[in-house]
Amino acid sequence: MLAAVGLSSLDELFAQIPSSLKLGRSLDLPKGMAERDLFVKLQRLAKLNGTTDEHISFLGAGSYHHYIPSVVKQLTSRSEFSTAYTPYQPEVSQGTLQAIFEYQTLICQLTGMEVSNASMYDGASATAEAVLMAARVTRRDSIVMSSALHPEYRETVETFLSNQEVELCEVPFCTETGSTLTEAAAAHRGPDKKPACLVIQQPNFFGAIEDLRPLADAVHALGGLLIAVVTEPISLGLLTPPGALGADIVVGEGQAFG
Repeated sequence: MLAAVGLSSLDELFAQIPSSLKLGRSLDLPKGMAERDLFVKLQRLAKLNGTTDEHISFLGAGSYHHYIPSVVKQLTSRSEFSTAYTPYQPEVSQGTLQAIFEYQTLICQLTGMEVSNASMYDGASATAEAVLMAARVTRRDSIVMSSALHPEYRETVETFLSNQEVELCEVPFCTETGSTLTEAAAAHRGPDKKPACLVIQQPNFFGAIEDLRPLADAVHALGGLLIAVVTEPISLGLLTPPGALGADIVVGEGQAFG
């Protein structure tokens, strides 16, 4: 490398750096450790911190503690999944096709919807795509979002719509409960008094469980669609599926599935 740049030494390479900024001595580093000794030391240091195994996490906003059953590792080692390959040729695509089929089946069961696509990039971009789809389906140009929707999701939707002839509006949430105000959604009127959709997060950014049925009724009465955004899909193992509560489109973040 020195020959390629026409220099004779490393000192010459770093000649532009002032002497006052150079250390002038060897780094004072401890001797190397055996892997096992290093592992034990790091474990000891890690125990000085609190973890979600010892404390309840209130981080929220899409970051949650999950228990992953031991059977998951066993399932992911099965050849029909581990050998999944992009479907260029039929003989190597079966793993991918099987995984996509299982994924879509699970998503339909959890969301209460009839069909599922094979996933978008992430929850935020999926929300923006759902908004664009609602505008195309309804042929309307007024998008209504709950203020309790994740702010990064709202920013992504705004970015996607920045060059579209679409008006973006927000409805407030109750400061006491954190839930979207149904009466505000019901009273909303866009420039043409015909909202394309209402975007609701379930559970929302504050962790509140939204009452989707009256929100769905409110936007349906205006001829729009209800888009339910599920950032924590594992919650659907306990909550009533959005599809059963009037949601027309369900999108979300699948990262929790691992």
